Amino acid sequence: MSHAPLKIGVLIGSVRPGRFADKVSRWFLSEIGQRDDMETHVIDLSEPVLADELKLTLEQSDAPTLARRIGGLDGFVVITPEYNHGYPAALKLAVDYVYREWRAKPVGFVSYGGMAGGQRAVEQLRQVFAEMHAVTLRDTVSFHMAWERFDDDGRPHDEDGSAKAAAVLLDQLAWWGLTLREGRALRSYDG
Repeated sequence: MSHAPLKIGVLIGSVRPGRFADKVSRWFLSEIGQRDDMETHVIDLSEPVLADELKLTLEQSDAPTLARRIGGLDGFVVITPEYNHGYPAALKLAVDYVYREWRAKPVGFVSYGGMAGGQRAVEQLRQVFAEMHAVTLRDTVSFHMAWERFDDDGRPHDEDGSAKAAAVLLDQLAWWGLTLREGRALRSYDG
């Protein structure tokens, strides 16, 4: 059975100047780019149009550009740092101001940080996405002491291990993405 590629959003959750997310994102985008069953759509919260929109949500409670982009996708990978045992405020705004568009779609995580490798941020995000009726994937890609895990060219020192972790995550995303896309096509999800 032939299927159209899944439209996967790679959501970059850090907006800090000089952020480490750029290294992690470039590496992950090169990994997902090797797959022919996925079409990648980058949603970088630091993009001027999205950054301005997120600022306005504090006043208007609306994020139409972000909602439209999220709504047109089949699944997501959230790239998040861990800041002070949690995830970034801009990511919280982005998730909260889009609601129905997350429903019945899979969400995977690539995290980075200090000793915990961003896993505390991921655990918090799992709770939030469950409330949005999204399905979070069990396996993640995590970089502990991230600034020590990448070389000057932005490649992980442990390329094989990192690539294997990404492959597991993407295989799960493909299964859930296809299954939930077919389910939404058969019957609307009103959860």
